[in-house]
Amino acid sequence: MVVSVWEEVLMDNCHRMGDEAWLVYEQVCTSALDCQKYDVAEHCISLLDAQFPSSLRVRRLQGMMYEAMADYDKAEEEYKSILQLDQTNMYARKRQIAILKAKGRIPEAIQRLNDFLREFMTDYESWTELADLYLAQHDYSSAAFCVEELLMSNPHNHLFHQKYAEIRYSQGGNDNMELARSYFAQAVKLNANNLRAHYGLFLSAANLASSSGKGAKDKQANLKYATWAADQVTLKYSQQTEAQFRDTRVAEFLDKHLGGLQQAVQL
Repeated sequence: MVVSVWEEVLMDNCHRMGDEAWLVYEQVCTSALDCQKYDVAEHCISLLDAQFPSSLRVRRLQGMMYEAMADYDKAEEEYKSILQLDQTNMYARKRQIAILKAKGRIPEAIQRLNDFLREFMTDYESWTELADLYLAQHDYSSAAFCVEELLMSNPHNHLFHQKYAEIRYSQGGNDNMELARSYFAQAVKLNANNLRAHYGLFLSAANLASSSGKGAKDKQANLKYATWAADQVTLKYSQQTEAQFRDTRVAEFLDKHLGGLQQAVQL
């Protein structure tokens, strides 16, 4: 959308924006790289470089240009030269980690990102990225630790609660399943429209209701949670057209699953 607005409206009218035009050039450049519109990105970089010939931000954009073109060696050289001039430039260091990830060198990216977070502990975007890298390596315990850091910084973000619940659910076992149920429930409490959290609550509660390690009272309670979550999921899906709802076959799955749970709890 940014590139489209640039090409159709702003490109011939940038002179009217005054100094704000330089911020627009930067935004258009990053958007163009995402869209692989290298001619647009190169045009923006050349204009920015002419206006700010010694700017490290412009050099970082040039490095990102090399990255987008998969010329990782030139990109790495660009970032190294930036860090020689400014060792505290966090953006260049993050781009170096992005190169490792793009090359598939995930263990090295994890190590570099851990080193980065020792110096920039409040960079929560990096904590999120580190959690995803650990998940790619199936290291659920380390990923859970990263999300715990995110939860401490922003306890009202329902997506962090949902992500933590999903990790605990993936780890399995009654203790982790109870944690998953609790955090899915908190995500639902924070955002009643979070369908994924509702579904996660249903699955975790259903898993606990059918667990052989639970007493009858706990099973009945978890069946109650699963039933409530199933009702909420059904309600939200039913707000679609009847044909869409029928195609999803959600109601059929939930009814079948709940019927099996009720029989298991009664036994």
